[in-house]
Amino acid sequence: MGVNKFNSEGYHDPTAFEALTNIIEKEKAEKRAAFKPLVYICSPYAGDIDNNVKKARKFCRFAIEKNHIPLAPHLLFPQFMDDNDTKERELAMFMNMVLLGKCNELWVFGSIISKGMEEEIAKAKKRKQLIRYFNEHLQEVLE
Repeated sequence: MGVNKFNSEGYHDPTAFEALTNIIEKEKAEKRAAFKPLVYICSPYAGDIDNNVKKARKFCRFAIEKNHIPLAPHLLFPQFMDDNDTKERELAMFMNMVLLGKCNELWVFGSIISKGMEEEIAKAKKRKQLIRYFNEHLQEVLE
């Protein structure tokens, strides 16, 4: 339903039409500006877990600053799942792949690519998802 060029009495009313049209366009522009793509944060977890968790938090903050919504399952699942238990790890990786499918992009951070990261990258490539690579200084690099 659009804005009517005529007032309630049927007379052409360009001033009111223009004002209402401008309001509607402004609201549409604000909604477009409010769109924040969901990005999957892909970075190492195992090994130096404390340091890797700190880095993953930094990477998530970076995504927010770039007007994106970060999703980092490796910050969530280890809170209630055991990464050293083979069955739980497989279940977590399955859930990671489901969540990856909900994301607009995969952002890979760091120069070290773990086995789990390799699986996530391969799945994103298979799905033809946009993959972006960043170094640990948050600078985008070519693959």
